[in-house]
Amino acid sequence: MLKRSISILMVLLMLVGLAACGQEPVSEEPVSASDENWKIGIMTGTVSQNEEEYRAAQEVVKKYGEEHVILMTYPDKFMDEQETTIANVESMASDPAVKAIIIVQAVPGTSAAIDKAKEIRDDILFICGVPGEDPKMIASKADVVFAMDELSMGSTLPEQAKKQGATKFVHYSFPRHMSYALLSARRDLLKENCEKLGLEFIDATAPDPTGDAGVSGAQQFILEDVPRKVEQYGKDTAFFSTNCSMQVPLIKACLDEGAIYPQPCCPSPYHGFPSALGIEIPEDKKGDIDFVVSQIKEKIAEKGGTGRFSTWRVPCAMMFVEAGAEYAKAYIDGETNGKLDVEKINEKFKEYAKTDVHLTPLKEGGKTYDNYLMVLMDFLNF
Repeated sequence: MLKRSISILMVLLMLVGLAACGQEPVSEEPVSASDENWKIGIMTGTVSQNEEEYRAAQEVVKKYGEEHVILMTYPDKFMDEQETTIANVESMASDPAVKAIIIVQAVPGTSAAIDKAKEIRDDILFICGVPGEDPKMIASKADVVFAMDELSMGSTLPEQAKKQGATKFVHYSFPRHMSYALLSARRDLLKENCEKLGLEFIDATAPDPTGDAGVSGAQQFILEDVPRKVEQYGKDTAFFSTNCSMQVPLIKACLDEGAIYPQPCCPSPYHGFPSALGIEIPEDKKGDIDFVVSQIKEKIAEKGGTGRFSTWRVPCAMMFVEAGAEYAKAYIDGETNGKLDVEKINEKFKEYAKTDVHLTPLKEGGKTYDNYLMVLMDFLNF
């Protein structure tokens, strides 16, 4: 230890001497004064915009301390204020102790922010989750990109519904959502795989929450239509909706009617379940997934729905932040095979989720993007 300290002191004295002689120091990676001189930068949405990601980042701060984690947020109006997003990333990159930057969600402006940061330094590990930019663009800028494997849900959802006893599968959506290529392609896969499994696929059109009836009208439709569908098709009917605002009434109606609910549109214990089941989460339990899961199981069991409701074990966005930070720390500690080590990423995801996590590189236009990882998780059954 003494020899090491002397060596570090000599390096620092040499740098001071060069500066005193008017010579420019060699432009290489920043010299670290100690193995503990490291930081991870994390940028998420605000509590009002994306509470899950922000709470996850707070957990990282709690674990490693403010001396090692910089937490910043992008603006709620990120589409109109991309310069702020860029400036925040630049600010983190300007700190020579920052070795990795995690951005979840990777909202529009992220690619430009990474470009600006790389003008300062090109040694930082950039991890981006829930990308809101063109896959090819963000894959060319970030070192690692995490996204939910939406298309694979076209096969996993019917399989899960079948395991839960479903004989029918109702797909609620509306023309605006079906104009989106990804959602439309998933709907076609759902229909195809339902037929393979012997499930009757029922295409149901619901009001668009952005239409004249608004969110309340769409929610009321779900509350009224699910009982009609259960009366027509029976209780062994699984329900799925493409819209976030419909999840609360859909969970409630499925539980009241004894139907099946394989997963929310955005699979997470937090998505729809607490509100639908009247679960109050105390301040000290915010971000405590195990507490939320236990409460959901209890409420569903009270109404006889055990085994007919499920979701993913953890919210993907929270996993991208917390497990992403663990991967970043492993990278800083020299425990990864370069900036992209899929095996190590999978290890950190599994440790966080406590279940299997499947990673698939994005394939688009005949090209494979090895660093753009599509994430699929095993189901958590309530």
